[in-house]
Amino acid sequence: MNIAFRLLLTLNATSLLVIIFLVQKGYTLGYFLAEINGFNCLNFWPNGVSYVLYFLMPLLSTKLSIYLSSWLGKDQFKNDEIATIAYANNSFLPSYLGYFFVALSIDNWEALWFVYSVLFLFTFMSQALYFNPLFLIFRYEFYNVTTKEGTTIFLISRHKYRKPNELEIPVAHRINNYTFIERG
Repeated sequence: MNIAFRLLLTLNATSLLVIIFLVQKGYTLGYFLAEINGFNCLNFWPNGVSYVLYFLMPLLSTKLSIYLSSWLGKDQFKNDEIATIAYANNSFLPSYLGYFFVALSIDNWEALWFVYSVLFLFTFMSQALYFNPLFLIFRYEFYNVTTKEGTTIFLISRHKYRKPNELEIPVAHRINNYTFIERG
């Protein structure tokens, strides 16, 4: 389950690269479904309808990953175990925006699939963080938490923490040894 979940998170985190490419190139659903009978009406839809549907796919996939996180292993955090907590939303967003600029510079399908495959592989294999800005839409926050033993973890949570003594988590679901999601 954990590997499948990590694959889903990686897909969520990297899929916007493909969507930006599709929008930048003007590929609509009508382009993909032109050969199938009955889908000719899609050519009359505004392009924006296709783009909204493209965006809904990773959005719904992110919602699914939040739902499925309840089946991951469980840990807990007590406030006397936490040394520091730092808000991490802003520190990862510039890196993620780099995906967008890469997507805008890709010229063809072969380059897209090569770049996407490499990016997907590196994101999955890094096992360090699963920063996905779509979590922000579901009101999740990202934190770097350091325990008193010196271990740094990445926490995805709907709670707004400011101080280490505020962090009391009875159930945090383990994505990997360094990344946790608090679903509450």
